[in-house]
Amino acid sequence: MTSLSTSSLAPLWITLSYVAVALVIGLGARRGRVMDSLEEWGVAGRSMGGVTLYLLIAAGSISAYTFMGAPGWAYSKGVAVFYVVIYLSYLALVAWYCGPRVWEFGRRFGHVTQGAAIADRYQSPLLGGLAALVMSIGSLAYAVLQTMGSAYILAVMSGGRIPVWAGVILILAAMALYLYVSGQHAIGLTNAFQGVLMLVVAWSVGLWSAHTASGELGFGAIFARLQAERPDFLTLPGAGGDMSFAFWTTSIIVSMLSFMPPVWSQWMSARSADTIRRSATWLPTYYIVVLPMVVVGFIGILALPQLERADTVALSYALGHLPVWLVGLLGAGTLAAAMSSCEPFLHSVAMAYARDIAQPLWRLSDSATARLARRLLVPIMALIVAPVAISEPSNLVMILLVGLGFATQVLPAFIGMFVWTRASTAGVIAGIIAGFCVTLAFTLIWRNPLGVHAGFWGLLVNLPLFVGVSLLTRPVRDDVVERFFAISAPGRSRA
Repeated sequence: MTSLSTSSLAPLWITLSYVAVALVIGLGARRGRVMDSLEEWGVAGRSMGGVTLYLLIAAGSISAYTFMGAPGWAYSKGVAVFYVVIYLSYLALVAWYCGPRVWEFGRRFGHVTQGAAIADRYQSPLLGGLAALVMSIGSLAYAVLQTMGSAYILAVMSGGRIPVWAGVILILAAMALYLYVSGQHAIGLTNAFQGVLMLVVAWSVGLWSAHTASGELGFGAIFARLQAERPDFLTLPGAGGDMSFAFWTTSIIVSMLSFMPPVWSQWMSARSADTIRRSATWLPTYYIVVLPMVVVGFIGILALPQLERADTVALSYALGHLPVWLVGLLGAGTLAAAMSSCEPFLHSVAMAYARDIAQPLWRLSDSATARLARRLLVPIMALIVAPVAISEPSNLVMILLVGLGFATQVLPAFIGMFVWTRASTAGVIAGIIAGFCVTLAFTLIWRNPLGVHAGFWGLLVNLPLFVGVSLLTRPVRDDVVERFFAISAPGRSRA
């Protein structure tokens, strides 16, 4: 592990100061609010304005991947890292089209979770709970990834004084505290702060690194040198020979088709449908935050050819070439990226387990469900996220892609919500179960056959089965379908 010298702990104090600021902002976010309902704790009373929502969605999608995973992929695979450009651009389009419709579903029908919307559309609490359970696998994988990134940063900044297990506990405890107290309000305000911090830090680190490596305050010389010395990093499917073009392509598709629960909650937190459209229109302007950190990964190819762990390239280069204060800001920015993404996933899993699984199973009241959602935060963190994060599974990006492979199997439920009126409950359940089993087998037993992502194999089984079973089974009642499609596809008659 790369470490700071014992004489300079300034970066650690800068990084820890960020945690303190986030804690203060998160705890203060509940001011004037009563957090005794899922409406308020879960979706901020549907009150968020355009700027807050813009930064909430943007910061939530820019995770520790930006400061660790993206430079790491650039360092080990080259331009294959730019799959994220396609993925994030698509997310903005989905937010513009689907977001206002999801918001309207919530306003009219009282949904506060993704699973609740699915259960309502298909008149099946069982399906809502199944979708919530499958989605939680992807969500928890994402939360583990972000927690690992946070703990690693603290370990490096402290010169090893804060071991990974202690970093995991510290970060999860801070998030648990302000999430319990303020819920989605805390996520909104902390993400707004984190979003601005990440943008400033990424460009400061990227431009300073480029200047130290090339003498220029720009990226042109870096790419020119890379083309001359290591051109294999500028071609697809990337350098290293460990990833096929098929895996790269299907990973993009799997990522694009994953409607993750936190995004759903973010849309429902908006003040209005127009607020979502405005925020979605501006989203691509934020995603330039990825570019400078990718360039740092490219610089590492030339300057740090013997790194053992690619995910550490940005921090390793910073420790050797950047001023102490900027190293500290990089630590703070990485923590901001990790926590801004971890918060909504932990929050959405707690809501889903309480609202979509426990409430229909034990017939809980709305107030009891709201209390349970808040209380589930600590067990989820302590029994699932912390142990896995402390075990330090390798390759952050692959953890994310595996999680998304499982989450993608819920796609039939959304097809029936936005596109196809004839989708049946039995068809969606059959597709999800079959796709999940195939993805599980091709993740654990026969990994990514023919170089194709396991989640994509799952979809190849899932979608035809979903269509076939839907056509052979009884559809959902006309009145239910019509009230949904009056919002998702106005003027469209039942097909």
